[in-house]
Amino acid sequence: MWQRFTLYDLRVVGHYLGTLILFFAVLMLVPFGTALVFQEWEPAARYLVSIGIAIIIGAGLRFLRIEPGRLSRRQALTVTGFAWVVLGLIASIPLFFSGHYATYLDAVFDGVSGLTTTGASVIVDLDHLSYADNMFRFAMHMLGGLGLIVVALSFGLFGRGGGASLFSSEGRSEHVVPNVVQTTQFIARITLIIVSVATVIIMGLCLLLGMEPARAFLNALWVSTSGFVTGGFAPMQLSIMYYHSFPLECILMVLMLLGSISFVLYAEVWKGNVAAFFRDLETKTMVLWLVVMAFVFTATLASWPLFSDMLAILRRGLFTIISVSTTTGFQVITTNQITTAFSNGAFLTLAFIMAVGGSSGSTAGGIKFSRMGIIFKSIVANVKETLAPDSARVVVSYNHLGRRTLTPELVKEAMTVFILYVITYVLGALVGIAHGGEAIPAIFESVAMTSNGGITTSLAQAGMPATLELFYILQMWAGRLEFMTLFALIVEIGASLVPRSKGRLRK
Repeated sequence: MWQRFTLYDLRVVGHYLGTLILFFAVLMLVPFGTALVFQEWEPAARYLVSIGIAIIIGAGLRFLRIEPGRLSRRQALTVTGFAWVVLGLIASIPLFFSGHYATYLDAVFDGVSGLTTTGASVIVDLDHLSYADNMFRFAMHMLGGLGLIVVALSFGLFGRGGGASLFSSEGRSEHVVPNVVQTTQFIARITLIIVSVATVIIMGLCLLLGMEPARAFLNALWVSTSGFVTGGFAPMQLSIMYYHSFPLECILMVLMLLGSISFVLYAEVWKGNVAAFFRDLETKTMVLWLVVMAFVFTATLASWPLFSDMLAILRRGLFTIISVSTTTGFQVITTNQITTAFSNGAFLTLAFIMAVGGSSGSTAGGIKFSRMGIIFKSIVANVKETLAPDSARVVVSYNHLGRRTLTPELVKEAMTVFILYVITYVLGALVGIAHGGEAIPAIFESVAMTSNGGITTSLAQAGMPATLELFYILQMWAGRLEFMTLFALIVEIGASLVPRSKGRLRK
């Protein structure tokens, strides 16, 4: 029997959503401060009003239950599931009134895209966006890349209760260290170290390119943040093409790869166990997958007229492969070039790469290398069982933080999520085709949204049909939560809306 929401559950969930909204109001102080520093008075006023609205809504929700007590797993799933959309709606307020969005739904789309680190954007005239608005976009990336719940737990916003349930409800199953709060703080610490180092290096490159110091610092901070959290937003319309810098592209490729590695493996390397990284199932799967797909993609580009020599193929092709495989979405090829010059083979190759994504426990999206590795291992196990004598017992093991044995439960979980991703990819493609899109671009766009990949072609654009835009928002939401939290939330809401039968009421 499905559990139903009680009034107490709703009040507890409202309290913690209010807490997250108040924390988001604090986050908006960052773009507000940026506006004051650069004397952007209109954005400053806009963010001040948005902060006030967030405080009123957040405080009102917190008063639904003054002392909520310990969060149950069901309540934690609900808080996590609703948080991404609720904060996306709050984020849309200052974005919409910036004047850079054709419709309010476009602003909601960018808010959800920023928080889920999808990186797809329907903004208009990005090149003339204020410093404050750009700062807000990348602040959302940082918050969403680390994970709303991870950041909230690291600041102790949920008190002492329900930390483990909240942590796992955001699609994370492994703790870096035994304590959840210490795990979240370790993730934040690693992120800040890597982003800070990258910012200093890229700022130097921007200064060499002729940027003034303040602009060089901001551009370096923004692309470093977006690169490591595999977000995809860029401060300029041309994305990374704007900089025309091969050294910058090399740094960003390293940064994107670092962002797609599991934080659990960072912890092992931090402890001095470097060998664990190279023995890990995810690392081996990643290397094999990228080598094979790089060969296939290079073959599809060899006849592309934009690439006049092998060096051009290696530079643009390798960057594009890393960008889509880490689900970042940075581009060194314009959207027009992608839609007009790419063959169907190149389109589908990139879609396959993006569909798999990065590592579990990283900032990347997609199906994840761990699940692909487990599915491959299960195929190996089935082949061994077929060839083995009837009396033999087949055991397949793999390396992930030590030697582990493949179990039916692991295979079931991997296959379930894999199938849900594939179904969502197909549904999104059908929705895109129903709205007049070509089949290949519709598939590509659907994969980009569900895997939080961010590279878009022709369907996701300013003023797109509202039904298509809402479905893409749903895909970004589902992909970021890796489905199970969202499905559990939908089931609970449905069960709560169905009236109790009279026979059950008499009992």
